Amino acid sequence: MLKQIEGSHAVAETVALCRPEVICAYPISPQTHIVEACGELVKSGQLENCEFLNVESEFAALSVGIGSSAAGARTYTATASQGLLFMAEAVYNAAGLGLPIVMTLANRAIGAPINIWNDHTDAMAMRDSGWIQLFAETNQEAADLHVQAFKIAERLSCPVMVCMDGFILTHAYERVDIPDQATVDAFLPPFEPRQVMDPAKPYSIGAMVGPEAFTEVRYLAHEKQLQALEVIPEVAGEFQTVFGREAGGLIHEYRLEDAETIVVTMGSVAGTVKDVVDTMREAGVAIGVVSICSFRPFPSAALRRVLSGAQRILVLEKGFAVGFGGIVATNVRMALQGVDTHVHTVIAGLGGRSITQPSLHGLFASAIAGELEDLHFLDLNREMVERELARQRESITSGPIAENLIRDIARGGDAARV
Repeated sequence: MLKQIEGSHAVAETVALCRPEVICAYPISPQTHIVEACGELVKSGQLENCEFLNVESEFAALSVGIGSSAAGARTYTATASQGLLFMAEAVYNAAGLGLPIVMTLANRAIGAPINIWNDHTDAMAMRDSGWIQLFAETNQEAADLHVQAFKIAERLSCPVMVCMDGFILTHAYERVDIPDQATVDAFLPPFEPRQVMDPAKPYSIGAMVGPEAFTEVRYLAHEKQLQALEVIPEVAGEFQTVFGREAGGLIHEYRLEDAETIVVTMGSVAGTVKDVVDTMREAGVAIGVVSICSFRPFPSAALRRVLSGAQRILVLEKGFAVGFGGIVATNVRMALQGVDTHVHTVIAGLGGRSITQPSLHGLFASAIAGELEDLHFLDLNREMVERELARQRESITSGPIAENLIRDIARGGDAARV
């Protein structure tokens, strides 16, 4: 059924169709509307046979989820930003125990300074925890990925994180096709846990493992991610057969025919990039886009296949490793080992800064002209940075950086970004 609906509510309604038996909820912006809507569906009786648990923290939310999943219940939760970091120990535990929990991550910046707007820093912080990470480009894909996520998680007995850009998607009203219950039931079978706590057949979950077996345990977690590289596209294909539309998979390709320049990105910014690429294509520029849906496991072979023929690659990402550079770009470079193609890292959209079409036009033109450095911060206000560096050189008591920059802006010192 087509609905004009907020992204968060579209996700909540779709999650309900997946028949979760336990939903563990703790609100943190911008995912709050998701668990609120789930709670309303449980309270109204539209979602039956589901226990909705309000807990005291994000750590408690996933801890309860670990317990319910280990007991054999289809389990769902959601979080964002500092909430994900607060549950970090439980995030690793869920993956290490091989529990098929599905969690929505409404991507948001991590402080300090405090920032509630979108970037991908939170997901990047947990990228090596053992969770599958799927990134949605649109609200339709965000809803569709949750249906797939439960099937992937339960087929592999591995937790899945569905990442959707905070506010940009979670709070946007768009037309979304919400499936009916019968169609979801035809696609997603009842949960049959690979491991379950049963008093009739007692065993330990989360036992102490010493050096004699820990390497093998961790290797098997890696092997499960490698299996996911096959399962994710299989499930996406099954989804298309049942629902009649494409969603998910490892990567999305756009206008790659004869592309000399390829932009690699993740999440909702792909739509803006595609609009710019369309305009440049009309002007005769050979440029295309690859949007990564599965960041973990990383689709190295798929990217190598589509990127190897390009003259230059721009990895546009909403997070980075401080003191080093791009995280996604580093993964792309590893996928292209031995391929003579220049890979540029472009950091953009941090803390919710708009990524505009004019900025992208200028960025792509600079890259094509050979004028773009290896690591580029899109729309960085260089004058503001230099003023703060000068303050730090001049005084040992230069003060807190964030507050200094805010005062500069208040005084009208927000010079043109370069």
